[in-house]
This record gives sequence, structure tokens and C-alpha cells, in this order.
Amino acid sequence: MKPVVLMLLMVAGLLSGCSWFGDEDNSEPPAELESFERQVDLKKIWSRSTGNGTDEQFIKLVPTVAGERVYVADRKGMVSAVEIETGKVVWRTKTDIAISAGTGVGEGLALVGSSEGDLVALDAESGEILWRTEVSSEVLSVPQVYEGVVIVQTVDGNLAGLDAGSGEVLWIHDRSVPVLTLRGTSTPLVADGVVLAGFANGKMTALETGSGREIWEAAVAIPHGRTELQRIVDLDANPVVRQGVLYVTSYQGRLVAISLQDGRVLWNRDMSSYAGLDVDSRHVYVSDSDSEVWALDRLSGGSLWKQGALRQRALTGPAIIGDYVGVGDFEGYLHLLSRLDGSIAGRVRVDSDGISATPIAVFGDRLLVLGAGGTLALYQLEPA
Repeated sequence: MKPVVLMLLMVAGLLSGCSWFGDEDNSEPPAELESFERQVDLKKIWSRSTGNGTDEQFIKLVPTVAGERVYVADRKGMVSAVEIETGKVVWRTKTDIAISAGTGVGEGLALVGSSEGDLVALDAESGEILWRTEVSSEVLSVPQVYEGVVIVQTVDGNLAGLDAGSGEVLWIHDRSVPVLTLRGTSTPLVADGVVLAGFANGKMTALETGSGREIWEAAVAIPHGRTELQRIVDLDANPVVRQGVLYVTSYQGRLVAISLQDGRVLWNRDMSSYAGLDVDSRHVYVSDSDSEVWALDRLSGGSLWKQGALRQRALTGPAIIGDYVGVGDFEGYLHLLSRLDGSIAGRVRVDSDGISATPIAVFGDRLLVLGAGGTLALYQLEPA
């Protein structure tokens, strides 16, 4: 049976029209932005358009920083390399595909995937297209590359390793997909030569990069409930590794800390998230499916604080920047929260089309943000 894919915003209840099964609107509205005591200013260093952005599609195109450049793509097939320091465009290449995932960068390659199952590799230095190949279905996660192997995950449950020089398929790890899933796929993570990938069935798998051989598997969430909607447990939030521990969360499931060595679950707690998380030496920060931001103890999962003033604003995953955590929202605002207590410390509007990609901390005190309308901007944190 072909799986039914649900848009993330629909699942989160952010539509303002009729409900799923009737004409009555019973969704919780996004929280109104309230005044706050500003602790930090966000000074714009530069801003530029990188194309059409997501073109009003329910996809999450993300920028990738490599060296002194940031690589971005838009829905209509344009891939760009931009100098981080100045915002100057180094190169732009038209790929002629409907880009749905990217940009993955590594080992001299810039990689993007499409809704039709195209995978395109460009020269990261010049933007020249090096090869194209077809994978099994739509690509929604960022392709990765490690020691000559390109790792790509598709919405049909396939995880494949391809030769980085030619695009030839080296191995495939195939998983069945539940009848009902969210529209999204977490990006595979490569740590210590091991591919870590999350699937729509709520399981996390570790594979050998070169061969695709399974090393271990861990259940992050177990489907439960009477309906297929209640049983959705997608792992759409990107996992994070810190000090030998893998942190991963699921929709309608759990946040779990897993031993990278053997897949053993160290601790878990109930949590529903598809947006993402970030981890420092002491804390795990996570944006849950109601757009409440949590700070948890890294070693136990215990709650430290929760910020609910941005509830239902379709927040991105959190990005740690200095003494703050940055998140974007559906109206294009970038919010800074204090890492100490979660209080809102700063705010700026980046792109009126919204922000769906998690901000990126660069140079220690700067945040790089890509808006859904294609606006790429660099901000510096300064005392208020």
C-alpha cells in the first residue's frame, strides 16, 4: 500500500481553514507575539536573495556552511555558493530539477535532491555539475558524503550509499513505510564512520558507511493508538551526537539518549517533535510539536525550563548561539531565548514568507538564517 504523506503544518494544527473531518475550525491559533525585555540586539551584517526559496511548497530547504562559504538551493533548481563574511555570490548553477533537499556539502561536492528522485552532485568550488543519478523516490533529507560514499535517504524508506565519484549505487538499506507519515525525513548523520538514520516507523539504525551493514537498531518510539493518525511516530528531527551519545526525538513519541557504541537506550522521556534539537555540554534544547521550547538535563532528560510564549508558531529547531538559543517561526521572525531560563531576549524579522530551516551559528556570535522566501541573512549578536 502506498503511504499517505501529511504536511507538517497540517499535523501541527496550524491551518486556519476547516478541520480535517468537518467545516468547524477547532485548531489552536498561533500565539500572538508579546512585548519582552530586550537583552540582546540582532544587527544585520548582510542580506540577499538566493532565489525563490521553497516556492510556497511544504519542503524544508536548508543552508550548509563549509569553510568560508554557505551553500543554498531554491525550489526551482538554483544552487548557490555565498561568502559568509560578505554575502557575495561566488557561483550560481541552474540544475533544472525541482529541488526538495539540500544542500549537502563535503569532499569537494555540493549535493541536492529532487521531488522526482534526482540526485545531483556539483563541484563545491566552481558549481560545475559533475553527475546526476536517480534514486528510488523523492528526497527530503540533506544528502551526506563520507570517505567517498554519498548517503541519501528517500521518503519510501530507502537509505542508499552511492559512489561519490560517479553516483553509482553501492548499497541500499530498505525499510517499509507506515500507511500514514509526516512529510519529512531526518537527515542521516555520519559519526565515527557509522551512518545513523531515523525512519518513519520510529526506529533509529546504525549502519557501516562502506557496506550498509546494520550494526544496531534502537526503538525511539513505539506506535500506539487505534487510528493511523495516532500511530504516526516519524523521526523527522535531525539527530545530534555529543560525547558518544546520540540524541533523537520522534513525533508523538519520545526523546531518547542512545549509546553510540551499542544502541543501548540511556534514558528516555515522552516528547513529540519534528522540528529539531540541539545539545551543549549540559543541556538538550528541543522545539516540540506545539512549538514550545524545552531545556532538559543532558545526562538525565529532566526538565529545566519550558518556554510556551511561542506556542503553535511552527518553530524551527533550536540553534545554540552564545548565551542564547535561536528559533525561527512561520511569520519569519527569529527569536532568541536565554539559555539560563528560556526568557525571550531578542527578536528580528528576517523573511515575511517564514523561516522553516533551523538557524546556523557561525563565527561564535553570529547567526545565519535562510527564510522560506529565499532571503539569506547574517546577524550579529550585540548587547542591547
